Formats: sequence, C-alpha cells, structure tokens
Amino acid sequence: MNKLSLFVIALLTWLSLTWTLNYQDVLAGIAISLSITFLLGDIYVINPRKIFSPKRMFWFLYSLLVFSVYCIKANFIIAYRVLHPGLLISPGIVKVKTEMMSPLGRAFLANYITLTPGTLTVDIEGEYLYIHWIYVMTEDVERATGIIAGRFESILKRVFE
Repeated sequence: MNKLSLFVIALLTWLSLTWTLNYQDVLAGIAISLSITFLLGDIYVINPRKIFSPKRMFWFLYSLLVFSVYCIKANFIIAYRVLHPGLLISPGIVKVKTEMMSPLGRAFLANYITLTPGTLTVDIEGEYLYIHWIYVMTEDVERATGIIAGRFESILKRVFE
C-alpha cells in the first residue's frame, strides 16, 4: 500500500508538471514513478491513508500558497538589497529550532526555507536547522525561528503530523 500511494503521487506530479497526455510522456512518467517508488517507497510513505486526507491536502495547498507569497516578497527584498548602493547585507549562519517530528516534514520545511530567496538550509541536526541568512537580524534561536521558520512550520505541522 505504501509503494502504491507513492507511485500514484509521483505519477500525478509528473503528469501535472508535463501537462500532456502524449503516450511517450506518460510512459516516461510511469518509468520514473516506478523508479522512485522502488528506490524510496519504504522511506517516505509511512502511513499512506494520511496522505489522501482532504484536510491534509487542503493544508498542503494552503502551504504552497503561503510559500508563494513569501517567495515573491523575498524576491523583492533581495532585489532591493542587491540594487541598493550600500549593498545591505549581513550574512551569517543562524540556528533555528523546529518542532516538526516527521523527517519528511523537516525536509519540506528545510526546502521551503531554502527556496525562499535570502535563506539557505545548510544542515539539519535533530531538532535544529542551520540556516545561512543573507541579512542576520538576530542570533537568538527563538527570534530567528519565528522570523525564518515560523511562517511555514505551523502550516506544515498540520500536513505532516
């Protein structure tokens, strides 16, 4: 059941990204989805019934919307910093504490942070993420957590836990 769920999700993702029903693209999607399923099936899907829960799907789609808004906002902030004559940067690595228990949830959180311009997840050690931040506003773990991860973590907890 675990592997079947992962196969369906991978194939649907492939079809939504290619946006075509050409038989060659569908066959390629099936081949790639099968490869992903057999390589990663035991790692990523622990309880497949949870994945198809409408409540979790809603929160996942909502997390994508929130991520998109913050990503666009961060792009404008980075563009301003780059174009400003004083080059307003103060880079550094900060420690962020996460309450996410699920390894997949932590991976999604780390990827959301990395994909947001100005931040990059460097390492994950237990409940801590180490983030390279283009403009370090604080080195306090709690404040940095609120600024960097707080916007995504509360939503992702509803999806993955």
